[in-house]
Amino acid sequence: MLAAARTAFAERGYDGASIRAIATAAGVDPALVHHYFGTKDRLFLAAVQAPADPDEFLPEVLAVPPDQRGAAVVGMVLRVWDGPTRPAVLALVRSAVNHEWSARLLREFVLSRIVRRVVGSVDVPVEEREARGALVASQVVGLVMARYVFRMEPLASAPPPWVVAAIGPTVQRYLTGDVELPHPR
Repeated sequence: MLAAARTAFAERGYDGASIRAIATAAGVDPALVHHYFGTKDRLFLAAVQAPADPDEFLPEVLAVPPDQRGAAVVGMVLRVWDGPTRPAVLALVRSAVNHEWSARLLREFVLSRIVRRVVGSVDVPVEEREARGALVASQVVGLVMARYVFRMEPLASAPPPWVVAAIGPTVQRYLTGDVELPHPR
């Protein structure tokens, strides 16, 4: 079931994959998928081997005022990465860097479970959300790579409040500020 789910999510994305199609590909009844995983969200987390569930940390981010959301996003990233899940998250990122299939799964996880929810929580035109989300993701991915993978100093050893103060305003600008955006497709 997990192999079928990984293939479906990688090929069709979270929104395009269905429990029924995954069950069919796995040769099982959809009820069996529901029995073992409960919901599509839980199946997705298991398929990408996500070491952290965004539903555990995103409500805190979404509860802060929209004009402080950039700092909240950076703070959340640091808490997740500096916590006990760091080895598992690092393994997932390294796998994504080396394998296109893993990259597609991780990209879909980050976009569907985190970025779209954050960007959708601020008051920006719907047609700008995809571009703003990509910009937010670029900043967060850059932070993760520089701080945790490449271990670039002084960022690698900087205290979290410094990182939030330095990078939070850029994420905020991408979320709600003036940004030259490409025309929607």
